[in-house]
Amino acid sequence: MQEVHLGLVTLKLIVGFFLLFLTVRFAGRKIIKQITPFTFIASIVFGELLGNALYESDIGLAYIAYAICLWGVLLVVIEYLGQKSLFFRGVFEGKPSALIKNGVVDLKALKNNRMNLNQLQSLLRQSETFSIREVAFCYLEADGSLSILKKPRYQKTIREDFKLPDHAVYIPVTLIRDGKVLWDEIKDLGFDESWLRKQLESHHVTDYKAVLIAEWLEGDGIFVQTYTKDQTGK
Repeated sequence: MQEVHLGLVTLKLIVGFFLLFLTVRFAGRKIIKQITPFTFIASIVFGELLGNALYESDIGLAYIAYAICLWGVLLVVIEYLGQKSLFFRGVFEGKPSALIKNGVVDLKALKNNRMNLNQLQSLLRQSETFSIREVAFCYLEADGSLSILKKPRYQKTIREDFKLPDHAVYIPVTLIRDGKVLWDEIKDLGFDESWLRKQLESHHVTDYKAVLIAEWLEGDGIFVQTYTKDQTGK
């Protein structure tokens, strides 16, 4: 009984492997990269179709072949419609969303993408961008990655090209986020409330709640962005 079961599982694995291989080859390499929500879902379903069928003795090879082939056909049809129609392309692939435009964080775009400032800062750091002040434009792509265009002064250059000496590197520190002061961060820097008020006044800001994001970078000073008229911050 065990030998029959192992033999059936082995046969299912072999058939499923080649069917998945052929489907991915035929449908395109985008399913491997998972660059759209649809290809992300497709990759999960492919694995579930084969995984759930392996150890179910009632599910035969015909079921596996039918399920994988049908899902593969749907994938190819969707990709074809996306190539031929801008409407279907927008529905199934989505569109990039501008989170930062001309150096200004678009809070409405963040909310539309179910994101907050903490998550935006985290994604920026994963893209080797440690401060919002460095960013001119930032787009959230369909696959969840960020495309970043830095301001000219922050674009990467090689110091050796200009024969410049090395200097100390500092990490930007967030002082205010979503209108709330991070007092622990200010205390760790060795500053107090009067210092913070002076820094904000230099940007014509008198109310903490008006600040969407404020960062401090040693050697570069404070970066402040306030809420725009159509942003409530709530």
